[in-house]
Amino acid sequence: MEIIMKLRLSAAILSIATVMAAGAATAQDKKSLAFVVNGASDFWKLAEAGVKKAQGELPDYDLQFKYPEQAAAAVQQRLMEDLAAAGVSAIMVSAVDPKSSTDALNRIGSQVPLFTTDSDAPDTNRIAYIGSSNTDAGKQAGEIALKALPDGGKCIGFVGLPGADNARERIEGMKETIAGSKVELIDVRGDDIDMTRAKRNVEDALAANPDIDCMVGFYSYNPPRIYEVLKESGKLGEIAIIAFDEDPITLGGVKEGTIAGTVVQDPYEWGYQGMKLMAKYLEGDKSVVPESELIIVPTKMIDKDNVDAFEAELKARING
Repeated sequence: MEIIMKLRLSAAILSIATVMAAGAATAQDKKSLAFVVNGASDFWKLAEAGVKKAQGELPDYDLQFKYPEQAAAAVQQRLMEDLAAAGVSAIMVSAVDPKSSTDALNRIGSQVPLFTTDSDAPDTNRIAYIGSSNTDAGKQAGEIALKALPDGGKCIGFVGLPGADNARERIEGMKETIAGSKVELIDVRGDDIDMTRAKRNVEDALAANPDIDCMVGFYSYNPPRIYEVLKESGKLGEIAIIAFDEDPITLGGVKEGTIAGTVVQDPYEWGYQGMKLMAKYLEGDKSVVPESELIIVPTKMIDKDNVDAFEAELKARING
């Protein structure tokens, strides 16, 4: 009887071990897809929500959302190298400084399929870009500025990474729209996605240009810093603010009329569509990549007329 019990116990242990081994093998068999951002910012919460939705539809994949420790090209590159070494199957990245990172991005792209979002790196071996047309977004910002300053005026811009394609294209797009008008963009100051420096840039610009007519925040956190400084200095409502993206402070300013308008992107769709795009590509469906290698998710202008509806949509996506 004792022998029978021991045999049954051994069989049970073997069965449990087999199940556990099968589970571990299944976990190891999952391919990993990584979404790598350019720095720590609340802007990326929507993209993270989009990746979360995609995870629910891609049970055979492990989707990872990664923030570099610092908004620096070298730090971002090390993060991607670590991901490639760990066996990640594909990477989507918002490149910090693609112009100076071509060789590094090509090294990553030679190890795993590389896709870009938010800030493209078209001179690399990346497979495709999914995100906004930053030039078009800049043009929309120019339209907001022309409407806010019908008699013209001088603007100063603020941005995180002046070398990134998304920053350069937004600035160029805005300049193209206001060309020939009485609205001017006289300066743009970078902050390397450093919140303290971002606020100080606004303070310094205001001190040096007390008669400035307009301030433009080209990255999501720049408009809130502009708002804070102008409120603290008693200039809120006197200087027009043109914004990008959907920070809660920005949307609150649009509601109260202290921010003329904001150009919003759709990072939720970048995360959701981007993960599904990479999964299909890895499964052999190369038709998901258009000939242009560009998948453009349109931007739109938000003002007092449509800000409430837009905010309700945002909440539904994040809570969903």
